[in-house]
Amino acid sequence: MSQISINHDEVDIVIGALQLDLKSFMEEWRPVFSLFHLIIVKDPDLKGELEIPAGFNFDLYTKSDIDGVVGSSSNAISFSGYSCRYFGYLMSRKKYIISIDDDCIPARDSAGNFVDAVSQHITNLSTPATPFFFNTLYDPFCKGADFVRGYPFSLRSGVDCGLSCGLWLNLADLDAPTQALKPELRNTRYVDAVLTVPARTMMPVSGINIGFNRELVGPALLPAFRLAKEGNLRWETVEDIWTGMCVKVVCDQLRLGVKSGLPYVWRKERGDAIESLKKEWEGVKLMEDVVPFFQSLRLSTSAATAEDCLSEIAAVVKEQLAPANPVFARAAETMVEWVKLWKRVQTQ
Repeated sequence: MSQISINHDEVDIVIGALQLDLKSFMEEWRPVFSLFHLIIVKDPDLKGELEIPAGFNFDLYTKSDIDGVVGSSSNAISFSGYSCRYFGYLMSRKKYIISIDDDCIPARDSAGNFVDAVSQHITNLSTPATPFFFNTLYDPFCKGADFVRGYPFSLRSGVDCGLSCGLWLNLADLDAPTQALKPELRNTRYVDAVLTVPARTMMPVSGINIGFNRELVGPALLPAFRLAKEGNLRWETVEDIWTGMCVKVVCDQLRLGVKSGLPYVWRKERGDAIESLKKEWEGVKLMEDVVPFFQSLRLSTSAATAEDCLSEIAAVVKEQLAPANPVFARAAETMVEWVKLWKRVQTQ
């Protein structure tokens, strides 16, 4: 993949700290993270002091910071567990945000080379996306690729990319039923490719390894959907899946692109899929209603910003999904409160 020149002042790396000892995680990423400003958000349910090695430029936010900023909205918006990273998104003022879970370390490509995940995310976000017609050579803006015969020239300029979704080696982001059924399954395939997800096509966005343009879609990444038995393992939450569908609808409405593929990270093993299955099963079942809802969702032409889009999505969720399950009513309420909070914090 070709790399572009990166303005380090335009990038925040957001880390949600779900464990106290971040030393090994930070040291593994030092060649990359030391070049950028970091926002570290401590899970408000985590007790004790974080262990962060020296030599990094970072702002640390804890429960007291969250309470001070969110105020009365805290009744509707929860930043516990993996949702703590959304507070980092809220506090950032940079154009681009990269977020990588604290159980991931840099991957190696097929040739054994260190994968700079941050640079690749920025490359994905800084080059056009092509959501309105699929290019069979994947991303035509990658080195060595181009548009294939038959691709309309009127579409070749592409559109801005709002979201970059990276992948994982070793422990892929499978759901708890799949991992429980195949406990030895590990992802060893490194596919050197990036593609634009077609417009009007939904996808399960994983929050483990993502980058996004905060100026374009920032408010659409929000902590809205919480299961009754949500835990602190990826198997035990679908908050990022819900968020991803919101972002995809927003990008489709605003004629922005979403890319998937490179960069990879190496995901370490944490937790027990069998135990997590007891918590996530609710989320697995709810997806059968959530996916068709988002697939058929269309917004009005007056929805011209991410905030506008979220407000419309929340209203339709309240109308169509909330009567069947209170989890959707809470999600709709949280989305409305988040938009208010985002606007207030951005103007301060």
